[in-house]
Amino acid sequence: MSSKPPRTPAAGAPGELQRHIGVPDAVMIGLGSMIGAGIFASLAPAARAAGSGLLLGLALAAVVAYCNATSSARLAALYPASGGTYVYGRERLGPFWGYLAGWAFVVGKTASCAAMALTVGSYVWPGQAHAIAVAAVVALTAVNYAGIQKSVLLTRVIVAVVLAVLAAVATASLTSGRVDAARLEIGADATVAGVLQAAGLLFFAFAGYARIATLGEEARDPARTIPRAIPIALGITLVVYALVAVSVLLVLGPGGLASAGAPLTEAARAAGAEWLVPVVRVGAAVAALGSLLSLILGVSRTTLAMARDHHLPHALAAVHPRFKVPHRAELLVGAVVAVAAATTDVRGAIGFSSFGVLAYYAIANASAWTLTSAEGRPARIIPVAGLAGCLVLAFALPLPSVITGAAVLLIGAAAYGIRQSVGNSRHE
Repeated sequence: MSSKPPRTPAAGAPGELQRHIGVPDAVMIGLGSMIGAGIFASLAPAARAAGSGLLLGLALAAVVAYCNATSSARLAALYPASGGTYVYGRERLGPFWGYLAGWAFVVGKTASCAAMALTVGSYVWPGQAHAIAVAAVVALTAVNYAGIQKSVLLTRVIVAVVLAVLAAVATASLTSGRVDAARLEIGADATVAGVLQAAGLLFFAFAGYARIATLGEEARDPARTIPRAIPIALGITLVVYALVAVSVLLVLGPGGLASAGAPLTEAARAAGAEWLVPVVRVGAAVAALGSLLSLILGVSRTTLAMARDHHLPHALAAVHPRFKVPHRAELLVGAVVAVAAATTDVRGAIGFSSFGVLAYYAIANASAWTLTSAEGRPARIIPVAGLAGCLVLAFALPLPSVITGAAVLLIGAAAYGIRQSVGNSRHE
């Protein structure tokens, strides 16, 4: 455990990122991360798992997300550096735990990037999904390369479009003649295991507030900006998700929602708003673009932090002298994602990403538990509940996701052990 400041370049150093982000921009980045493709895709599998207990799963996911967000916000205020939980775990628990958090984030979220890119392609031009996916990655990498302010500006546009589409679906559903309040009742089909699994699946859609923390080195007055931005972004997202989930349930019911291939499209059709179907498709594509934009931001900043500590090639720690972004890290992440999106279909093979995200936040909560009251420690129950919630939800995920996720973490741990043993033998 340590309370010293994180190892980041001195102010004004060539390797330092520039502090452009205020509270409104940080909130927008969080919204762009959370109100993304997840809400268009996660409701159906969550309904299959929880049945009529879907809203209980959403509430449980929100409670765990709140605990994680509070822990992350307190840590980000103390350690305003790029890297998020990689930095917090390193400083509070030791280098291995920081590394493991960074590994889980970079590997899992890189797969998520490729999946989001393919989602864009499948909505925009299904017959050329891979080509569109690569084009999306190249375009968004270029936006990120041009500076964080360009990324924030594009995120504002994306969030506005997605919120408008979600509001249209909710309004059409709630004002249609298909609304039946009985569809919200919790029946015997709702089991504890099903609700937990649904919460684990829905948690993935909440996880974007980490992006605010990973950009800590680019926030103005981070001790004020980050603790304010994270709960605001999470609160807005929860309200939006609850409204959409309730409105869709009211017209489709748990069974109809569980069997829907595209839940929001089916809800629009059931509500008699056929004109909304192409609008929802556009909204889903734009939401996936927003998720991809914020994912590339987060992965590149964590890559930068790990490169500074030589867990990844140190050349990736370079910061562009003009744009003040980790340009080599961004280009590498963009290249890896573009290759993955061009050559594979990872949409059905990223279950380990949810497992990895929960492991990442488990380490964040464990780190927050070590804070003292002078360091802004949250109420003890928050990191304890967050840690327990993350572990329970991680192991409540479908078994293939648990096995794949655990295997990815073990590979990362083995790589760390080998690197340490090689390093120690060189010094003997």
